[in-house]
Amino acid sequence: MKIGKVLLMGRPNVGKSTFVNNLIGQKVAITSPKPQTTRFAIKALYEDERGKIIFVDTPGIFGKAEDALSKRINERTLAAIHEDVDLVVYMIDHTRKRDFEEARVLGLVRKIEKPKILVINKVDLQEKSFLPQYKFLEDEFTMVYQISAINRMHMGPLLDKIFEFIPEKTTDEIPKDLVYPIINLDSHTFLSELIREKVFLMMGEEIPYRSTVVIDQVAERENKTTYIKARILTTEDRYKKMIIGTGGRKIKEIGSYARKEIALAINKKVYLDLTVDTDPHWQETYY
Repeated sequence: MKIGKVLLMGRPNVGKSTFVNNLIGQKVAITSPKPQTTRFAIKALYEDERGKIIFVDTPGIFGKAEDALSKRINERTLAAIHEDVDLVVYMIDHTRKRDFEEARVLGLVRKIEKPKILVINKVDLQEKSFLPQYKFLEDEFTMVYQISAINRMHMGPLLDKIFEFIPEKTTDEIPKDLVYPIINLDSHTFLSELIREKVFLMMGEEIPYRSTVVIDQVAERENKTTYIKARILTTEDRYKKMIIGTGGRKIKEIGSYARKEIALAINKKVYLDLTVDTDPHWQETYY
């Protein structure tokens, strides 16, 4: 059986998390159009009759990490690239111009002495393309694949190629902790990520980067409902008011969407007790 590890690299929002979610067939990483959605490396297990692959979905590298959280995200990504992997998948988004941020990621990829595959994502979007700016990469990477992660286009041939680089191992060499599909998120972290995703999707440009989600309690009640007590933490009272919304409308909306997705994910009835607190130091405490 083939057993191995693949590192996903790319700048923020190129589609790495969408690729992992759709390849595995279950959400293991939250997604949104905003940078900083993924804040730590997520390891997820793919398996079929050929073997098992751990995909390491790294946070995107920020070209300019001006705030403390962005700096920590970059540090975590830099730590992840030093893991022992069998293959690197470098993903680009051809609908965005090549810039300093892209150059920094490419510089890191070049330093990793492992086989590499260049993946051009979002080929379903053709109305705006800067693909000519990335043409030089085809001379550097002998393996180039074009996919649409969100539409699951052309992912089969890419997966076939990935398996070519995964080593054969005996049953005794298979790690005992390879559990499908998530292997490094505890239940509280997974729940907080699902709620945080809704904050990213439903709030304006600034608030998602000034907030996080903490799970205080998860309990099974006698009526077979899972009770979840969670808090959205944000840095200032003005952001707290915006998250709550007029008459509590916004927080109810966030809670409703989050509760439905959590119930679907755990296949149980869910009661989500969601509140908002101001904590100007949450970045230092929780990241």
